Amino acid sequence: MARREPLNREKVLDAALGLADEEGLDGLSMRRLAKSLGVEAMSLYNHVANKADLLDGIAERVFAQVERPDPELPWQEQVRAVALSTYRAFSRHPVVPLALVTDRSNPTSVRALAPLDALVGALFEAGFDDVAAWRALGAVNGLVFGSLLMSTGGFTGDSGEHAGARNVGAYIREMDPVALPHFSRLLRGTRHGVNPEADFEHSLDLLIRGLASEAPK
Repeated sequence: MARREPLNREKVLDAALGLADEEGLDGLSMRRLAKSLGVEAMSLYNHVANKADLLDGIAERVFAQVERPDPELPWQEQVRAVALSTYRAFSRHPVVPLALVTDRSNPTSVRALAPLDALVGALFEAGFDDVAAWRALGAVNGLVFGSLLMSTGGFTGDSGEHAGARNVGAYIREMDPVALPHFSRLLRGTRHGVNPEADFEHSLDLLIRGLASEAPK
């Protein structure tokens, strides 16, 4: 009989992230996680304190996938690089942003916060003071996580499919084009041409241009 490798925190978190991707937050329980690892649930508590610690851990693992920008780049390009890499990392694990925005996860480790630190550093490099940098950070985070909400089936669907793609046909069938002419035209015109990441990049570029116009000269 093959000897089972001992558990450690990294293996537990890897399995938890995979289970959350497949089953969602409600499907991620200590019992199910233990079963997927072939161990008793109580043995997990040697590596994670509770479910909150588990959720913080899987969020940290996704934050760790965010690429750090080259500090030699202009600040605008650094902001763009961090924001785009964050969007891509979390779109691969769309259930994790749900844990963050619903306050079920709030990781505070260096590993988790390093991307935000790099982003704030770029804003300070641009000359923003503390208040302006805080507001700019909120704008970038709002765009990243708001776009994820709109483009990944509400954090629970296929990360490559726009949240409304499956329902747009029903919208078009039921919508009164006379009463709602503008929205009706928009849905009919874009139903076959939506690209969530391209939409995000376009919005991000608009936001960065706005930040640049506010940056101290």
